[in-house]
Amino acid sequence: MAESTALLHSMTTWLAPWEFSPLWGLACLTAAIVYMRGARRLGRHHPAVGWSRPIAFLAGLALVYIVTQTHYDYLSQYMFFPHRAQHLVLHHAAPFLMALALPGAALAAGLPMRIARPSRRLRPLVDLLQHPLVAPLLFVGLIYFWLIPEVHFNAMLSQDLYQLMNWSMFIDGVLFWWLVLTPSGRLGHGRRILLLLAVVPPQILLGAYLTFSPTVLFDVYEVCGRAWPLAPLVDQQIGGLITWIPATMMSVIGTLIVLRQLRRDETRRQRMPPSRTPRDVIG
Repeated sequence: MAESTALLHSMTTWLAPWEFSPLWGLACLTAAIVYMRGARRLGRHHPAVGWSRPIAFLAGLALVYIVTQTHYDYLSQYMFFPHRAQHLVLHHAAPFLMALALPGAALAAGLPMRIARPSRRLRPLVDLLQHPLVAPLLFVGLIYFWLIPEVHFNAMLSQDLYQLMNWSMFIDGVLFWWLVLTPSGRLGHGRRILLLLAVVPPQILLGAYLTFSPTVLFDVYEVCGRAWPLAPLVDQQIGGLITWIPATMMSVIGTLIVLRQLRRDETRRQRMPPSRTPRDVIG
């Protein structure tokens, strides 16, 4: 009984926020409420809902909450490789799952009109950030920028910069994965595959550099103290592998998903009655 109580206390302590951020908690809760409200309005049998899409979307939100609002955030601030895993979630895994859910219709249906209409004013900014030339540069550029040793040092010592770093990674991740995984978006299948492949080499180079560097690049963890007694160079090497392998594999998985979408569209096109032309379909 005592062991069970101790285990429960340990789990409760771990799940409690290390440094509570109302903005992260409110964002996760609001997104979940809006999505579920919209999904309920559309109905379970609506093509934009189904059963797997809500699971993917809510799983993405859960991952965001775990790495920002639990004791894991402590590890992210005092160890390099948990920090890189945190950004892998915020910039890759969580936005990937959320975009894979194709939540646009459900989110739109869940938003009150008084909020939905003003939010359209952000469309020009979103269009700029999702431009085919801007999106991959921003996606890779933010990873490189926050890993500049001097910038990283300041970000890990300043709570405001730390939050700005995490928010910028998450928002950019959502914009990028939404662009490349949405089949009815602004880009065709071929251009989305090109974007997915374009971000692979820079991530491989950066990950390999961190992994094989003979010197410790980020001494901020020596200044603040490490959460675990792990050798600094080993900590950096593991962080480099996280930056290198799982991150690039996400692009590979994304490419396979886009190819599947392409094959599905081709199948639908072949099944289309010969008498119907593209003009007829659009009309």
